[in-house]
Amino acid sequence: MSFFGFGQSAEVEILLSDAESRKRAEHKTEDGKKEKYFLFYDGETVSGKVSLALKNPNKRLEHQGIKIEFIGQIELYYDRGNHHEFVSLVKDLARPGEFTQSQTFDFEFTHVEKPYESYTGQNVKLRYFLRATISRRLNDVVKEMDIVVHTLSTYPELNSSIKMEVGIEDCLHIEFEYNKSKYHLKDVIVGKIYFLLVRIKIKHMEIDIIKRETTGTGPNVYHENDTIAKYEIMDGAPVRGESIPIRLFLAGYELTPTMRDINKKFSVRYYLNLVLIDEEERRYFKQQEVVLWRKGDIVRKSMSHQAAIASQRFEGTSSHPEARTPGQLSDNNSRQ
Repeated sequence: MSFFGFGQSAEVEILLSDAESRKRAEHKTEDGKKEKYFLFYDGETVSGKVSLALKNPNKRLEHQGIKIEFIGQIELYYDRGNHHEFVSLVKDLARPGEFTQSQTFDFEFTHVEKPYESYTGQNVKLRYFLRATISRRLNDVVKEMDIVVHTLSTYPELNSSIKMEVGIEDCLHIEFEYNKSKYHLKDVIVGKIYFLLVRIKIKHMEIDIIKRETTGTGPNVYHENDTIAKYEIMDGAPVRGESIPIRLFLAGYELTPTMRDINKKFSVRYYLNLVLIDEEERRYFKQQEVVLWRKGDIVRKSMSHQAAIASQRFEGTSSHPEARTPGQLSDNNSRQ
């Protein structure tokens, strides 16, 4: 990288010290594609080498210093000019001077706090990356390397079932139950729906998994709903006293843990949406929030700090109040 083709330049490469053994994870990019990145967890050390190779071995490279940074930042797509950094660590690798040959520099960021999970959504992106910079008078030489961070959680101590009676007065009265209110990302939702009163002709019933991404604050709040899955649980008219079982496997869907007020910039919540469609194509629905969490395959000693934080995030998981529309089912003790 040189200014108008003049002067010496260099190629910079970032190499992780445990690249051969470290696990990789698929992560969606901003354009919707999936790529694999090195996977890290909260509290893990990030170390490696910065390799500097001169493009022209016969010329010297003058610079104003070399550094490497570990950065965690949130970018809101409607405010792309501002990057909100919640982690920013810097290591100086070389003082101002000049190089006449290629060199390698070691770096280590010890027990780095990575409080949030990597996330790419409709209106927001949370990313972690290493950035090596050769500072020069006219044009810096910069190399970035993204990594993916997963937040692991412990099993929630309180995980009560969800029971609710809903309906339309004198027309429909159903009782539905889900076995838990908090599920890990490979879990199975088990439940049942019991019909107490049926006076409308229902032809179809399904459960949708809805992801709601919320960005911004105050008057500048944006909600983006994305239907992750549609699961048909009934085709045909039910009768009074009929019970419909539910078994919904989460492992096959692209889900993230529930994220609440991340750095006061965004939230990601999940809802189970029970949908009934009658013969006149009218839709009746009832939403119930559930909490999703990521269970670790291996318990790591370095996870203890994160586990303590994660357990606190499970508190206050009541259903998110939603304004009802004419087609929304009401709770049994309220009037439509």
